[in-house]
Amino acid sequence: MGNASPTAPIPEDALRRVIAPFGSSRTLPGKAYSSAEVFAWEQKQLFEAGWVCLCREEEVCRSGDHRAARLGRQGILLTRDDGGALHAFFNVCRHRGHELLEPGCSANARAIRCPYHAWVYELDGSLKTATRFGDVAVDPAEHELVPVRVATWQGWIFANVSGDAPPLEQWLGDLSDLVAPHAPGRLQIAARHSYEISSNWKIITENYHECYHCPQIHPQLCRVSPPDSGRNLSLRGAWTGGFMELVAEADTMALDGKSHSVPLPGLPSESLREVYYYGLLPNLLISLHPDYVLTHRLEPRAADRTFIECQWLFPPEELDRKNFSPDYAVEFWDVTNQQDWKACESVQRGVSSLGFRPGPLSARESAVYRFLTQVARAYLTGRVNPAG
Repeated sequence: MGNASPTAPIPEDALRRVIAPFGSSRTLPGKAYSSAEVFAWEQKQLFEAGWVCLCREEEVCRSGDHRAARLGRQGILLTRDDGGALHAFFNVCRHRGHELLEPGCSANARAIRCPYHAWVYELDGSLKTATRFGDVAVDPAEHELVPVRVATWQGWIFANVSGDAPPLEQWLGDLSDLVAPHAPGRLQIAARHSYEISSNWKIITENYHECYHCPQIHPQLCRVSPPDSGRNLSLRGAWTGGFMELVAEADTMALDGKSHSVPLPGLPSESLREVYYYGLLPNLLISLHPDYVLTHRLEPRAADRTFIECQWLFPPEELDRKNFSPDYAVEFWDVTNQQDWKACESVQRGVSSLGFRPGPLSARESAVYRFLTQVARAYLTGRVNPAG
């Protein structure tokens, strides 16, 4: 499913200003955040041509599990077969195109049954039965579900619709080594929250990558993590990020700074005093804490609308412990998220104004610069380059 890589419908001179040296660059033009034409380009060239996170493996872990997800403009159906193999298909019946499972839903069955005309498929996508089709011959080999490239990393499931993105390992680059000490692959979902906000997905990602705004809108965060602490990294891979430090009195990111869990096993001593923030293009934000992992998974719905699913991951033995509750982590980040969403929605209104002009970046916004240059170069070349 390879395709040509046209440049984005944004003036080249505006993008050249974005990728100018840090300190003299400018942010993206307003059209990048408000144009339906740009949004459609991103859906094809950034989301469908990249590696998009769909969910956690534990959400499709049992034989017979099905899960319907969205990847850009496409519906994806994930299944787990009797041998334990994970499969991904377009969520489209080969008869007349009805979705096999409603988007966002999960099910468990020994086969996949279309709810429209009851065609039945095996969990590996092969056609089992064209129900009540009479004397018309239907060759199963010509009517298998259309597969989608799928891969896993640290318990997350990723899919690449175009089929020609670089291998996931290359997409991740050095991020694999940075995330490995926290071993999120062995953690399990303890809580989840979802939000739908009136903001472009890039504004949300930019906001995630800087704490220049924290003294103004995050008093709770600033009590447990100095907003000018830490540093950002610039290594291989289609990601952006770095770390911040905890104040001496804090164990983790919580309203009172206290952990109600245990440190993740095997962490080096410095990781017990730091929180790591990594954004993997195009849609996964990973926050690594001493005692839990938080993710924000973004699903852009329109140029000015984004669905966000947050998940809090803890060790399975903690989930089994009597009286364990992740509320201390959930409450802190829900407060912080709500503060961020209000700011992001205001920025969305601002960049949509006729009076908006791209602005400069401060010295505290180097991660925003890296993210914006990754996006701007993709706009210029037609796709993300994980090599830099």
